[in-house]
Amino acid sequence: MTGATIWLTGLPSAGKTTIANELADRLRAEGERVEVLDGDEIREFLSAGLGFSREDRHINVQRIGFVSELLASNGVKVLVPVIAPYADSREAVRKRHQSEGTPYLEVHVATPVDVCSVRDVKGLYAKQAAGEISGLTGVDDPYEAPEAPDLRIESQDQTVQESAAALHALLSERGLA
Repeated sequence: MTGATIWLTGLPSAGKTTIANELADRLRAEGERVEVLDGDEIREFLSAGLGFSREDRHINVQRIGFVSELLASNGVKVLVPVIAPYADSREAVRKRHQSEGTPYLEVHVATPVDVCSVRDVKGLYAKQAAGEISGLTGVDDPYEAPEAPDLRIESQDQTVQESAAALHALLSERGLA
């Protein structure tokens, strides 16, 4: 089986993890080896102690990129629903994969901030609006949207299943599913 890293980038509450989990279930049902590297779990276990400065965010993304490439190079489909707000950090991960000959796809879950703030899965937008937190990606901290992702998903316009199906179709098209 061919491994690959599928990085889902987008704003908080865009639907990255929900889509990744839906796709993971489908791939597992097809007999694929799959791991989901959830950003919150990574911050708790692999990147504990890192904050949300630009430098710390870059270190976090590089750590995740290292782990995902390691797994992918060993035949695992690695779904990475992680914001990764800076284009240069994502590009460094892509280059790591390219240098190792490991397939890498970048998926932009391009949900508008107004939709994300209504979903507000973790209550971050409400906390930011109330002045309880600052540095919220896409609101008062930068988010550099991918200019040429392998796939752009407009999650507000389709179901989770449709989003996962579009991503599965891309994997099939690239010979990865």
